[in-house]
Amino acid sequence: MLWLVIKSLISGVLVGIVSEAAKRSAAMGALVASLPIVSVLGMVWLWQETKDTNRLADHAEATFWFVLPSLPMFLLIPALLRRGVGFWPSLMLGCVVTVGLYLAMTWLGPRLGLRLPF
Repeated sequence: MLWLVIKSLISGVLVGIVSEAAKRSAAMGALVASLPIVSVLGMVWLWQETKDTNRLADHAEATFWFVLPSLPMFLLIPALLRRGVGFWPSLMLGCVVTVGLYLAMTWLGPRLGLRLPF
């Protein structure tokens, strides 16, 4: 249980750092947010808990493929905001599109020969 609390605190602090950096500079916040900190932390936590190289390799590879469907969200949201759509509807639509693209990736990926472990 203590390990879960430690992981949660470290992860939460990183989200706070992104938020604070973005208040000072949109570019700096974006740079910090774009770093694969969460992915790296996830791999560290997974390694610490399992020491399973195959599981870690599968996780890292799947992370790569699942980052791709999330990228359009970061173009859609600013496009909507700049056209006068409110923040919450823009965020919601960005998330809905991303979920749809994730579903498409899980359906299409294996048909294209991608190994997406589930």
